[in-house]
Amino acid sequence: MNHPGIPSATYRLQFNKDFTFAMAAEIAEYLRDLGISHVYASPYFKAAPGSTHGYDVTDHNALNPEVGSGEDYARYAAVLQRNGLGQVLDFVPNHMGIGPLNPYWMDVLENGQGSKFADYFDIDWHPLKQELAGKVLLPILGDQYGRVLEKGELKLNFEQGSFHLAYYETRLPVNPRSYCPVLKKALELSPLPAEDEGMIEVQSVATATEHLPRRYETEPEKISERNREKEVVKKRLDRVCQEHPAIAEAIGRAVEWFNGKPGEPHSFDALDLLIGEQAYRLSYWRVAAEEINYRRFFDINNLAAIKMELPEVFEATHKLLFELIKSGAVTGVRIDHVDGLWNPREYLENLQAKYNEVTGQEGERSLYLLVEKILMSGEKLRPDWPVHGTTGYDFTNQLIELYVDRAAEKAMTDTYHRFIEENPRFAEMVYQKKRLTMQLALSSEVHVLASMLDRLSEQNRWYRDFTLSAIYVAVREVIACFPVYRTYAEPGREMSDDDRMVIDRAVRAARRRNPGMDASIFHFLRETLLLRFPENIDEAGRAEHLRFVMKFQQCTGPITAKGIEDTAFYIYNRLAALNEVGGEPDHFGGTPELLHKQNGARLADFPHAMLATSTHDTKRSEDVRARLAAISEIPDAWRRGVHRFRTANRKHKRDVEEEHAPDANEEYLIYQTLAGAWPLDGVITEEFVARIQEYMAKAIKEAKVNSSWIQPNENWDAAVREFIATILSNAKGNKFPEQFRPLAGQIAQLGAINALSQTLIKLTAPGVPDTYQGNEIWDFSLVDPDNRRAVDYARRRQMLGEIAHVNPRDLLANWRDGRIKLFLIQKLLRYRRDHFDLFAQGEYAPIAASGAFPDSVFAFARRFGEQTILVIAPRLTARVGFPPVGTLWQDTRLEFEPEQPLRDLLTGRQYSGRLSEALENLPVAAYVSGV
Repeated sequence: MNHPGIPSATYRLQFNKDFTFAMAAEIAEYLRDLGISHVYASPYFKAAPGSTHGYDVTDHNALNPEVGSGEDYARYAAVLQRNGLGQVLDFVPNHMGIGPLNPYWMDVLENGQGSKFADYFDIDWHPLKQELAGKVLLPILGDQYGRVLEKGELKLNFEQGSFHLAYYETRLPVNPRSYCPVLKKALELSPLPAEDEGMIEVQSVATATEHLPRRYETEPEKISERNREKEVVKKRLDRVCQEHPAIAEAIGRAVEWFNGKPGEPHSFDALDLLIGEQAYRLSYWRVAAEEINYRRFFDINNLAAIKMELPEVFEATHKLLFELIKSGAVTGVRIDHVDGLWNPREYLENLQAKYNEVTGQEGERSLYLLVEKILMSGEKLRPDWPVHGTTGYDFTNQLIELYVDRAAEKAMTDTYHRFIEENPRFAEMVYQKKRLTMQLALSSEVHVLASMLDRLSEQNRWYRDFTLSAIYVAVREVIACFPVYRTYAEPGREMSDDDRMVIDRAVRAARRRNPGMDASIFHFLRETLLLRFPENIDEAGRAEHLRFVMKFQQCTGPITAKGIEDTAFYIYNRLAALNEVGGEPDHFGGTPELLHKQNGARLADFPHAMLATSTHDTKRSEDVRARLAAISEIPDAWRRGVHRFRTANRKHKRDVEEEHAPDANEEYLIYQTLAGAWPLDGVITEEFVARIQEYMAKAIKEAKVNSSWIQPNENWDAAVREFIATILSNAKGNKFPEQFRPLAGQIAQLGAINALSQTLIKLTAPGVPDTYQGNEIWDFSLVDPDNRRAVDYARRRQMLGEIAHVNPRDLLANWRDGRIKLFLIQKLLRYRRDHFDLFAQGEYAPIAASGAFPDSVFAFARRFGEQTILVIAPRLTARVGFPPVGTLWQDTRLEFEPEQPLRDLLTGRQYSGRLSEALENLPVAAYVSGV
């Protein structure tokens, strides 16, 4: 019997203008027939125009009109409910997309600290740079401010009683107090007599703007007065312009005068002064890393962090979410980027409390709640968080390690090092790339932390002689050595032992790397991070101390993510299957015993956590990853292949700045990418070539070695693009495609077995399996945006109908068409749905094997009452043969004797412990009781 709100299986849908509520409603019946219990929806609240992902939400309390209207949503929700489908919604609490569609942000830009929403955003109104005091830095200009201004690219405009600045398509509100000089200029330029009724009204309005509360007056009554009176001013201006066309014309002339004339620098002086009166400072986009004074999502300037720890912000941003929950349209929530929050535990408790309030339920985990949390090696999800688990990146990495042959580590490492003629160490690379991130992308955040710590040091006579420069280095080095994304110190609670160990480990590593620095600086930082307050500290001092620690915790996550996921993962290419979000590329493979232990721990701690193998954020799809893991099974063939490919393609490289493009490391990644994404029919199309080119363009920019997003090397990028097109062309004399096809075919076969095996384990292990859109059949997508291409659901519906009475042998014989994966998923998902308690609560028992290939099978049993399922999943099958069925298994057998008869859910065969019989028709099996 299903527990209310807890899925038996989810299916991820990516909503945007090309996949709407109406389109999702059309596939509800298909998802039901597939065996899905819950749609897992990407964010669909109002976002920036054209958003392909929805994480740039601009209004938490409105649906995205590009995805559909309220009526469209109601029909979609009704169709889900009619088909017995729940809905887990991806919610974004950490940040908002900023721009004209964000009413909170636009109000802040108009009114500064005098905005009623000024506290909603994490803005430092008193930054290190004095010129930014009371302002928000907006790094939106394509050149230096002075050049942009004097080229006439900044325009003052007047519409419907209000002024705004325009920079191409960007509209920025103007401080209403700044209306005064423009209106006075209009009075000066108007031909009407001073006693004209319209002129008198304009003069009155100009006087009223001068008496508005200033943008840095933050008393509640002043904010209310400003908010009220500025709107009165706009209405009066609009009315006088409608009633007196000559006034409107005069204001237009004044605006034209303010906008200056290119070639006459002094003609821009008035506009420069007006811009200087705003609550924002316009700047060249390149200064963002060092001077930006609002917290962002990572280094994305148009995603501003919000202060979700404030009750008024929580209430304001969750209204629609809880309306949808109360209506039954939403039955579970996934929290995006939980590590960005000030106090994740408190926020999650607030969610659960609000859910209980609106639904009348009770309990700490009434709402099915998942968090996007990256767990590093040895790290566990906080047991005191009222959640059901993570979104499954931990499982993704645990699972793929099962298919990497540990015995091939030396051979694969030697091949990689010889190919690139280097000996990179991943741990050192992570340290260096985190430092690079702090230099290029998140410099401002680290400088702010150093300044805060410097002020704390001034309050203690033991530490006040530390220089700001030395403190900055200490902060930077400890962050660079941080072994996890963040710690979770919080007000009024004792720090956990795990957090203490993390801080101790980071500080020790930083001290070792900087032996020439005064060790007492690191001691001071350690004591501060451990919340060890100085004696006799007052309440204000404790608050400042705590604020530093909380801000520090919010910074380490983005720096870690940018340094590892978005940089190092695109450089360390020994085996790209391991370069996944939360992965450890320097750890080469796992063991069945380890995965059994991890599965058992999940059952004990978070039995309803999500199990993911492909997501919108994974670097590669599950099927690509399964192929790349298979390379470890044939290290000699891979070594011979890549050296042969390099010889054949050397002539296609181009010299760029005295280097060969692509470089050896990029070329090695290209061959792995081709092996992972190679078409099953072997036909190289223009679309395929373009996909590989786009992937490598992103990979090279993320690596930041030969090109980058900030400073693109166009010649290098073009050379790599040309190299890919040339080696994949059908030109006479191009030997590479024919050389590559046999190896690609072998990898595809092994990868298909891996893919089926990992799918079976995902569908039966403790947790809730998720299927990413379209991945129910073979999918060889790469990183976004490649993994967000349209899904052909008509084809999948047709295939689902075809497998209703198919012979499993036919599925295996025609494995390339993808029906075998669809067949496996539907069989297991329907069984899960009908036997919820078996998978939600059933015990987990590892099963050993013996005989010829005991290391090539992973098996376990789940039991609940009289229900049993025995899972048999192959691994490392290059030694067994293809396809790994029947007599190829020789005398391999499972050490398992069932207490009752079992039949294979996939083939109907009765259980035999001999794999030659248990896996006679298909390479995977799920034997169940009572069939």
